[in-house]
Amino acid sequence: MIMTNKKWAVKRITVNLATQEAEKLEKYCQQTGRPATDVIRELIRSLPVSDDSKDPNN
Repeated sequence: MIMTNKKWAVKRITVNLATQEAEKLEKYCQQTGRPATDVIRELIRSLPVSDDSKDPNN
């Protein structure tokens, strides 16, 4: 079997959460069995982004 090395961490960020937010994320992760990183990535991917953005860096 050939193993491929997936390099996920293109950019690492730190997010400061209020206690209530952190607890909610932890509870969701426990209930779904998913890691917080996957949950956060999915939420970011679901964000609506306008195609007519004025910022050329987006």
